[in-house]
Amino acid sequence: MFKSESIAALAKALAGAQAEIENATKSSVNPHFRNKYADLAEILNTSRPVLSKHGLSIVQMPFFEEGKVGVETLLIHESGEWIVNSLLGPCSKLDPQSVGSAITYYRRYSLAAFAGIAQEDDDANEASEQGTPKRSVPPAVTRQQLNHLETILNNCSPKVIEKFRSDYPDTAEITADLYEGLIVSLDAAAKKYRERQNAA
Repeated sequence: MFKSESIAALAKALAGAQAEIENATKSSVNPHFRNKYADLAEILNTSRPVLSKHGLSIVQMPFFEEGKVGVETLLIHESGEWIVNSLLGPCSKLDPQSVGSAITYYRRYSLAAFAGIAQEDDDANEASEQGTPKRSVPPAVTRQQLNHLETILNNCSPKVIEKFRSDYPDTAEITADLYEGLIVSLDAAAKKYRERQNAA
C-alpha cells in the first residue's frame, strides 16, 4: 500500500464514512454453489454515496503483470490526500471473458476492503466445507441484457464477432455469471475497433 505524505483529512473522512456504510446485501446467486454474494454493483451502491458524502472517491484500474490480472484501487480525498493499493492474482484463462470476470472479482474485493465492508468468500467456504461443490442451474440473463450485449457485439470487428458466435452460438444460453465479464470484454473490443477505424 502507498499513500500521500499526509492522510490526516482522509483518515477522518474515511472514519466517518465507514461509520455509516452498512454491509452489502448478498443479492447475486453464485452459479456453481447454492449461495448468494454481494456483487460489484451492490458494493458500489452501498459504498459510493456515503464515500462521496464525506469527500471521498474511488478509482479502479485493471492491469496485467507476468500473465496475471490485477486491479489498482485509489482512494482519493477532496483535500488531495490519497491511498492506493494493488491486488494481483491468477486468471483461469487469458481470454476476454475470463479476464473480464477476474477484473470484476478483484474490483469487488478491493473496494469492499477500502470501504470496510464485510466480504465472505462464499466460493472458498463452500468448497472447503463440502468438498465437491453442488451444481445448480445458473440464472439466465434477461432479454434486455441480451439486446444490450448484441448492440455492443455489433460494434466489434468481424473477427471478434465470428469468435463470439463460435463460442456462444445461442446467446439465449448465456448465463448471468458470464454476462458482466462478456460486457466488459466486448465493450473494450468495440472501443479498440472504433479507434482503428478512425485512425485508418
